[in-house]
Amino acid sequence: MPPRATDARRAAVLGQPIAHSLSPVLHRAAYAELGLTGWSYDRFEVDEAALPGFLEKLGPEWAGLSLTMPLKRAVIPLLDEISQTAASVDAVNTVVFTEDGRTRGDNTDIPGMVAALREHGVEEVDSAAILGAGATASSALAALSRICTGEVVAYVRSDARAAEMREWGRRLDVDVRTAHWSEAARALRAPLVIATTPAGTTDALAAAVPERPATLFDVLYEPWPTELAARWSMYGGAVVGGLDLLVHQAVLQVEQMTGRAPAPLEAMRRAGERALAAR
Repeated sequence: MPPRATDARRAAVLGQPIAHSLSPVLHRAAYAELGLTGWSYDRFEVDEAALPGFLEKLGPEWAGLSLTMPLKRAVIPLLDEISQTAASVDAVNTVVFTEDGRTRGDNTDIPGMVAALREHGVEEVDSAAILGAGATASSALAALSRICTGEVVAYVRSDARAAEMREWGRRLDVDVRTAHWSEAARALRAPLVIATTPAGTTDALAAAVPERPATLFDVLYEPWPTELAARWSMYGGAVVGGLDLLVHQAVLQVEQMTGRAPAPLEAMRRAGERALAAR
């Protein structure tokens, strides 16, 4: 049974650093739209060492947690179970406390990526390129395992990163080829380009955007637009941004934590846009 609107329930986002997280804005907007007047959503600065103690102190009023870096892997041994989606990339970004007191971990980043792409008309591609090789890149590969029918080329800076991406490809049953970052301009001609690198990393690639680009998924949302996304849009290409991902993965978190579906996507998006505009 879904909780009553007046039930006092708690949720929060944990990570380090956490001060600039938009998760409270998105989740609180959802609670307001759903009429969940007894619900609250906070943020806590928690590192890997403090995580076990934090979890032990949580009472029955807790419904769920959102996790960001560096906790997505550290939380796994502390949970009763994790979903196949989370296990596929060894990363949990969502913890739900069940009625019987168990803890279940999931990863909403992966289906969130798929949903964000579908919202922009990308249902299937025959090839794709990934810029970067960090934790977000493995989630991008997992998302591509659902929509890409052919080769994925990952552009990375080191042999070690290249080996990691190829191993993720084997685990996720994705045909992965790696190339050095110095060749990253070639990525921009792919039917779908997913940029997973930190702010500023892809700025130098903006000048290489082709005249008729296809779809760019840039996982950053601040600063926005990135130079690459701005040039991509100027040339008429489709752009999926980090806020799209953040909202779609948060929608799935709200649904799991509250038991209410569908979560109010547009209200959450508007709240996120307002918060970013105010910064």
